[in-house]
Amino acid sequence: MTAVFAAGTAPALLAHQGGWDEFLLIGGPILVICGLLWLAKRRVDAAHITTGAGTSDTEPDDGS
Repeated sequence: MTAVFAAGTAPALLAHQGGWDEFLLIGGPILVICGLLWLAKRRVDAAHITTGAGTSDTEPDDGS
C-alpha cells in the first residue's frame, strides 16, 4: 500500500508549483549553454593573447 501511495504522490508534487519548475526546465539549459559559450570565448581570447597574434594576414587592409 505504501508503494502505491508514494508512486501516486510523486507526479502530484511536481505539478503546478507556481511556475518555478517550468522556469527551471527552460532557464536551466539556457543558462548552461550561455555559461559554456562564455567559457569558450574566454578561452579563445586568452589563447589569442598568449600567442601574440595582434593582426593576421587574413584581415582586410583598411588602406592606410
